[in-house]
Amino acid sequence: MNAYLEKEIKFLQGVGPKRAELLEKEADIRTFGDLLYYFPYKHIDRTRFYTIREIVPSDTFMQFRGRLTSMRKEGVPYKERLSVRMTDHTGSIELVFFKGLKYLLAKLKVGGDYVVFGKPSEFNGAVNFVHPDVEPANLKVETIAAVLQAGYTTTERMKNSFITSRVIGKWMVTLWQGMTATIPESLPESLVGSLKLLPLHDSLFNIHFPQSSVLLQKAQQRLKFEELFWIQLRMLFLREERRTIIQGFDFKQVGSCFNRFYSEFLPFELTEAQKRVIREIRKDMGSGKQMNRLLQGDVGSGKTLAALMVILIAVDNEYQACMMAPTEILAHQHYHTICRMIEGLGLKVALLTGSTRKKERTLIREGLMSGDIHLLIGTHALIEENVQFGKLGLVVIDEQHRFGVAQRARLWKKNTLAPHILVMTATPIPRTLAMTVYGDLDVSKIDQLPPGRKPVKTLHFYDTRREEVFRFMKQQIAAGQQVYVVYPLISESEKMDYKNLEDGFEQIRSHFTEADGYTVIMVHGKMSAAEKDLAMRLFKEGKAQIMVATTVIEVGVDVPNATVMVIESAERFGLSQLHQLRGRVGRGGEQSFCILMTSYKLSLDARKRMETMTTTTDGFAIAEADLKLRGPGDIDGTQQSGIPFKLRIASLSTDEQLLLLARRTADDILSDDPALTQPEHQPLLETLQQQLHREINWSKIS
Repeated sequence: MNAYLEKEIKFLQGVGPKRAELLEKEADIRTFGDLLYYFPYKHIDRTRFYTIREIVPSDTFMQFRGRLTSMRKEGVPYKERLSVRMTDHTGSIELVFFKGLKYLLAKLKVGGDYVVFGKPSEFNGAVNFVHPDVEPANLKVETIAAVLQAGYTTTERMKNSFITSRVIGKWMVTLWQGMTATIPESLPESLVGSLKLLPLHDSLFNIHFPQSSVLLQKAQQRLKFEELFWIQLRMLFLREERRTIIQGFDFKQVGSCFNRFYSEFLPFELTEAQKRVIREIRKDMGSGKQMNRLLQGDVGSGKTLAALMVILIAVDNEYQACMMAPTEILAHQHYHTICRMIEGLGLKVALLTGSTRKKERTLIREGLMSGDIHLLIGTHALIEENVQFGKLGLVVIDEQHRFGVAQRARLWKKNTLAPHILVMTATPIPRTLAMTVYGDLDVSKIDQLPPGRKPVKTLHFYDTRREEVFRFMKQQIAAGQQVYVVYPLISESEKMDYKNLEDGFEQIRSHFTEADGYTVIMVHGKMSAAEKDLAMRLFKEGKAQIMVATTVIEVGVDVPNATVMVIESAERFGLSQLHQLRGRVGRGGEQSFCILMTSYKLSLDARKRMETMTTTTDGFAIAEADLKLRGPGDIDGTQQSGIPFKLRIASLSTDEQLLLLARRTADDILSDDPALTQPEHQPLLETLQQQLHREINWSKIS
């Protein structure tokens, strides 16, 4: 059976080399087995036929049989449409097509009988179908009997090559009809029995050709569980391996740097959450095993201070540390903040970014190799091959989700013995996501704000109340405070009707004029580093009262005097991004405000986002809501390098209970048999080893 499923997809009847190449690029389908695991995203009842009179505009699919009575092509070249009129004994209806007209004109014939399937819509008071499936009524499709018809995802390029959902369904029939044996079970029989799971062979058959709605549900449950189970087993297995096998530097000593800082330099009393996190990290670094810990903390919770105190432990043990940030703005902020905090402690801190001059780079490299530099702070420049350390003991990665895994992995190679790794994020991670992506890391959480911080008040205003918002901004500025105004776009877009930065900048300057004593600056990603630095400095020094910006300020701008954040076209942003932007204010002792500006025309999801933002400041609650609204997206910041696994059927936003069951099951197995040496666990170990052999073990770097 394995040999059959490992056959290249080009050898499946109807595919061939050209389509195989497209399937690999567009759907990651290389083999028969890949096609088998290309699961449907929907199942449709194709047993019912409607009369034309019964068809009404609907979000559900409907089908009917009818005779094609007329076809006409309308419009000008490149903006043509095909109008097709279908009739049955109850009436007539129009089908409209905007693409593939040449193919349709060759395929469809006036006087022919066809089956039409699609979602009916309404235009100018009449019901019609836009781009439905149309097949000859007498078409004999070789198929396997099923109660529901599977619908498969196809991309534009696949559709343009006539690889439709129906075509994939035909290939699936061919694939199954070529099978000569039962697909072997992939999980221990005892596990399948105890959890009452449908056997793998039956599950795969019923996901593609459901024999009943009950069997479809059982097949989905089994396949979702298995997908999540393998992820959890792999994560927990790697964590156990790291804890027992991978050696790390033994930082036993807490010496003068840490103690002097704590007693003489600490800017404010640590929260209990910060103290707890530092204790957890100290324990890791003194265990003799490599630390690999994720530090979560909401915006403004004091993660940087906690990280600095951990860095001082590394220095006390005569090791160097580095801190990598995703942007120059954030790297500069960390550098200036930390230098200010430890001034007088006798430590040397260096800053390395893409803007660092060649002469400075040479001095930094020499200082790293000699050990004169205790802490290097920087951006991606830290991972350059010629940046080497004499004795690197700790790596801190801030806003780690903004780095590709391959970039982070290069820090791993700076030592023969693995440095301790602390990854930080101010983007709260939902529980299901944390277990799935970071299940092999130990997790610490700072869930308290420093003393004196007040929760930001968040308000939602429609565009019609803009003058009221401007009056409020003037009141805050008169009280000595500063204001951010954030836009989603730099310049006008024809496709998106959102407030843009350039127009907004001019509008605000017309209300806040220099003649009246206001200074308004603009910051966006297309500016040079020098231009951005100058603008940021003016704002930080209080020489500008209003900063008009794009989301370049989402991470890394810390101005305690800024108390108002106005977010234009707030419906354009996701919840996590809105929460990050809101975190730019409320960093001082004054009451701060976040004002969400939108039009009246909002989608249901956008209204839910506005309601969530105005009712809670809890980043973890917001992250959970965001996951439910948007799904996991790019779940571990691996845009540049490809994610380490792909969820084919399970959903982190809807299958939380199955995920918890999968984790408990994997944990129970490894608690009883950590190395998977028991005979019934041998297949599990073999599958894990195959997975790990195929993939880079990213777990060892973040």
